[in-house]
Amino acid sequence: MISINVRTDFAGVRQRLAEMQQDIAQKALVSAVNKTIDQAKTAMAREITAEFNLKSAYVKERLRVRRASAKQGLHRIEATLIGGRGRADRSANVIAFVVGKPGWHETLYVRIKRKGGKKPIAGAFIANKDRTVFERMPGTRMPKRSESKGARHAEQIKPVQTVDVAQMFNARRINAKVVELMREKFPEIFEREARFYLARFNAGR
Repeated sequence: MISINVRTDFAGVRQRLAEMQQDIAQKALVSAVNKTIDQAKTAMAREITAEFNLKSAYVKERLRVRRASAKQGLHRIEATLIGGRGRADRSANVIAFVVGKPGWHETLYVRIKRKGGKKPIAGAFIANKDRTVFERMPGTRMPKRSESKGARHAEQIKPVQTVDVAQMFNARRINAKVVELMREKFPEIFEREARFYLARFNAGR
């Protein structure tokens, strides 16, 4: 699991918090943090799909947000954007990068980078209900009909793996763009939320 954290002291936000009643300040801060992290998730998906040949839905499914809570107290409000579902997601099968729909005997091609060329994978095929790309191991073969099912020379296969969202998420150039967006957006989002909660408080709601 890889996460992204931004720790920045916004002087303007700090001053605004000091002017507000604590419970109103806390609500505004929690809401602003969560709305900023939601925008960061969208931005992260956009940056990843701009560089890698993946659909947005695939990426968003593998990006998670740990949301801030008002129960944490005014001095410990944080939300986290997380890439990947766990250690096993550090790599993924290349099925998401397959170009076209090749038949059983056709060469299978994949394109990892959106601007890169497609790459053939010799001896590869799609199986497991079209969810996995496998490749045949060198020096192995399918058993002959005369051989038993458990013949030692039976063909051996392995899944073809590549980078997954967790590693794309942690790419410095992608990470830096999203961090900058959060630093830029948070003060204006907080100011908007502060005005909203102050207006609601003054209206007696």
